[in-house]
Amino acid sequence: MSTPPPAPPPSPEPAAVGHLPPAEFDRWYGGWDPLDPTTIGAFMEGFDRPWWVIGGWSLEAFSGVSRHHEDLDISILSSDADAFRLFLGERWTAWNVDESWFRPFDARFVGVRPDSQVWVRRDARSPWILDVPLTPSTDGRWSNKRNPGHTENLADVTWVAPDGLRYAKPEVSLMFKAAQVREKDRRDAEVVLPMLDGPARRWLRDAVARFQPDHPWANLPV
Repeated sequence: MSTPPPAPPPSPEPAAVGHLPPAEFDRWYGGWDPLDPTTIGAFMEGFDRPWWVIGGWSLEAFSGVSRHHEDLDISILSSDADAFRLFLGERWTAWNVDESWFRPFDARFVGVRPDSQVWVRRDARSPWILDVPLTPSTDGRWSNKRNPGHTENLADVTWVAPDGLRYAKPEVSLMFKAAQVREKDRRDAEVVLPMLDGPARRWLRDAVARFQPDHPWANLPV
């Protein structure tokens, strides 16, 4: 009777199983005490690559309408991920988040996918303070995660607000919320869509039509 071969080692990159409820997430990975637009500038001081605020904070900066925020998201080009890791140095610990799995982002594990995320905290006993979804870069240009063939100059998809911070343009942030699954995303659309001018509505319409031609926004009037 032959001996069965040994079982292979577990995959280092388990398949996504969806998001944990907040209480379970905190139990396994720890909670959040995020930075906000009043503190992110000082945190990023000295980082000499482009970075910009995305998500809910970017929509609030445009609309002036306050909303609840679970965290602060900024983005950097994926080609600058290692520069960001070196910038954090020994002061902070960075983790690569990719399809619901976590791995240290340090000298042992420098390879990260260009559309994954980096989370930052002081150490294992400290709360997370910053979420950094990477933006794939094509020759230094912003690339659309929803449609990799769509690239733009970074200056054309971001703007600088009166507070001096660079933010994703509202039409770009709405594009990433096009699924409209979460209540907060539906509320963001209700607030921001009527405030977009013609060029912004046209950009959103055309961008959404590229990856979901049957979406209502693919026929957005301009």
